[in-house]
Amino acid sequence: MTTATPASPDLASRLVNGILSIKPIANFAKHQARSMMIERAESVGVQWTKEATTLRNRGIDTWAAELQSIENPNLQYPDYYLKPFHAYETGNLSWDAATEVEVASYAAHARIWSDAGSKEGDARLRQTFHTILKRELPQDPQTILDLGCSVGLSTIALQALYPHAQMTGLDLSPYFLTVAQHRNSPTHPSIQWVHTAAEQTPFADRSFDLVSTFLMCHELPQSATKAILQEAKRLLTPGGHLAIMDMNPQSEAFLKLPPYVFALLKSTEPYLDDYFTLDMERALAEAGFESPKVFCNSPRHRTFVAKAKS
Repeated sequence: MTTATPASPDLASRLVNGILSIKPIANFAKHQARSMMIERAESVGVQWTKEATTLRNRGIDTWAAELQSIENPNLQYPDYYLKPFHAYETGNLSWDAATEVEVASYAAHARIWSDAGSKEGDARLRQTFHTILKRELPQDPQTILDLGCSVGLSTIALQALYPHAQMTGLDLSPYFLTVAQHRNSPTHPSIQWVHTAAEQTPFADRSFDLVSTFLMCHELPQSATKAILQEAKRLLTPGGHLAIMDMNPQSEAFLKLPPYVFALLKSTEPYLDDYFTLDMERALAEAGFESPKVFCNSPRHRTFVAKAKS
């Protein structure tokens, strides 16, 4: 499968950008997007408020102490990461964002397939990705790096797929990583959680058989994505693979989005134009990968599997 990628945002996208450049309108759109997400979650049986509150009720002092143990105090955040994301003014650098990631994932994916239940859509999306990995990778990876691992949902799912692999989850948000460690350390104590930028990791060359990203690239400017692809190439063992699962801009689901829904989506995703206009296949080739295989793994998602050139 090959994809045609537009070089610049289309007219509709540029019009939405102009509207969202008016701050009161942008703030209203973000509020509406968040309200709709929570309402959707509750309507399909995802207890957004209850589950997020349960996490918050551990207390800020408890969370702060655990964050201190995982945070890299010397990390310089890239400018692109300091923008508001997903209707949170402080983006991913907050407890509100960290305690709502899991329920937001369930809500966002609940209706990908009409026959999926409240949490089944998210599980099925991950399963479609894993089915591709099992089919396309010539052997099970022994060392895996999950870039942009968030609160560990993708990391734990990969660990279940490859139970004997040494797993590392990496993210720029210490808040997300603290939640990941809290939720998963009792059952998966061997997973290493690393607070750093994906484009400049502390690992040695050729450290991993598989580098995976799950719903990360659409949250990045093109310059960051390209730098991360180059870093992934450096980190992969000879013959290792990079797997990228994310939105499919060419899918009918996105091409036929109603304008108001598209506006709400863009209000919470500052780099959507960068992602939708990125020629991923070309970027992978420039980073040192063989021509990738591309698969549509849901009505609105795609997966790239690329082998590192020797």
